[in-house]
Amino acid sequence: MVAEKECVVDKGQALYSKAKKLIPGGTGLLSKRPEMYLPDYWPCYYERAKGCEVIDIDGNSFLDFTTLGVGASILGYANEDVNSAAIKALSSGNMTTLNAPEEVELAELLCDFHPWASKVKYARTGGEACTIAIRIARAFTGKTKVAFCGYHGWHDWYLSVNLGKGDSLDGHLLPGLEPNGVPEGLSETTIPFKYNDIEALKKIFHDNKGEIAGIIMEPIRNEEPDPDFLESVRDLATKNNAVLIFDEITAGWRELTSGMHMKYGVNPDIAVFGKTISNGFPMAAIIGVDPVMEAAQTTFISSAYFTDRIGPATAMKTLQIHKEINAGHIVSEMGKQVQKQWHAIANSHGLHLNIGGIPALSHFSFDTQNTELMTLFIQKMLDKGFLVTNQFYPTIAHSNIHLNEYFEAFDSTFRHIASSLQAGNILEDIRGPLKHMGFSRLI
Repeated sequence: MVAEKECVVDKGQALYSKAKKLIPGGTGLLSKRPEMYLPDYWPCYYERAKGCEVIDIDGNSFLDFTTLGVGASILGYANEDVNSAAIKALSSGNMTTLNAPEEVELAELLCDFHPWASKVKYARTGGEACTIAIRIARAFTGKTKVAFCGYHGWHDWYLSVNLGKGDSLDGHLLPGLEPNGVPEGLSETTIPFKYNDIEALKKIFHDNKGEIAGIIMEPIRNEEPDPDFLESVRDLATKNNAVLIFDEITAGWRELTSGMHMKYGVNPDIAVFGKTISNGFPMAAIIGVDPVMEAAQTTFISSAYFTDRIGPATAMKTLQIHKEINAGHIVSEMGKQVQKQWHAIANSHGLHLNIGGIPALSHFSFDTQNTELMTLFIQKMLDKGFLVTNQFYPTIAHSNIHLNEYFEAFDSTFRHIASSLQAGNILEDIRGPLKHMGFSRLI
C-alpha cells in the first residue's frame, strides 16, 4: 500500500510567492504554473531530478507521472549519456567565433531519418521554430495568410487569430489566450480549422484564393487521422502552391525514431522538431525540401544561440540512443498499458473517464465536475508521493515497479474520489482553491 501523508511544501510556496512579485505570471511557462496543478499546495521548485524521480526544495521525493518536463525528457531526467554529451560540449567551449561541427552531423542524421528532406535550420525553442517555418513559407510563396490547426506557440503570427472574436484558439489546446500586444494589422492573416475537417480547409482555400502561404498542423496529437485526411491536406497544399508544415514538436519521436508523419507516409514541405529531440536541453530543428528551405536565404533569420554547441550535441546523442533502444516503441506500449488501467480502475469505482491522445501522449478528463475532481485527484496523488495531472507522457525511465506503484495509488485515489462524490464532499475534501484549466491572469 502506498503511504499517504499531507505534503508539506512551505519553502516551495514561499519562493513562488516571491516569484510572482518579480516575474510576471510567476514563471516563464504557463503549464509550469502551480495554479495549473494544485494552487497553494504544489511543490513549485525542484532541487534535483533523475530518471522519473523529482526531489523538491522542501526535500520531498516524488515519482513524476505528468508530462516529464513538458514532453522533453523521453529518456528520463538527467540521462547520463546525454548529460555526458552536454558536459563534453561545454568543456570544449559552447560558443566561439567558429561553428560547431555537430551542426552538420545532426543535419545529416535528421535527413537520414527523413529521406524526403534535404535542408536543415536550427532554433532553440519550439515556438520560434514554428515561427521560422512560417517565415520561410511566406518568403517562398510571397503570400501572407496561414491556415492552421492545433497549438503552435506564443508568437504574433499565431496569437493574431484571437484578434477577431477572441476565442478562436479555444479549440486548439489552450483556451483564454489574450492577443494583447499583437498588432491589429495581423487580423485575419491566420485562419483556424479543426483536425480531420478537410471541408473546412477546402473552404479556407476557396475563400482566400491565392492568398494562403502555408498550412501548419500536427500530423497527429489526440486522434488518428481519418482515411485520406493527411493525403488530402497534402494535395490541397500542392494544388494551391502552399507550403505544408508538420509541427512535430510534441508528437515527434513518440512512436518511432522520426516524425510521426513517417508512419502515415505523407511528406510535408517542412517539419519542425523540439522538446524530445534533445532530452531536456534547449534545441529545435526545422527540416525541409530544398527549394522551400532555400527561401530562408531571401529573408533574415539569425540568432547567436541558434549556434551553440550543447543543443546539437545533446540532440545527436538523444536520437542515437532513441534509435538504438527503439524508445518510441517502449513508451508507446507503456502508454497503452496506462490507458487500459485508467479505464479499468475508473470503471471499478463507478467513474467514467474520457481518455484520449496517442498512447505516448495520454490524457483523460472526468465525465462530471472535471475541475473539482481533477483538483482532488492531484491533491491525493501528491500526498502519496506522485506528481500528476490529467496527462501522462511515458519515458524509458518509468519501470514496471514505478507503474505498479502508480496504479496502486491511482486505484486508492479513485476509491476516495468515488466515495467523496457520492457523499457530496468534494469541495470539503480540497484543501485550497480549484486548479486553473487554461490561461488566466494571476492576482
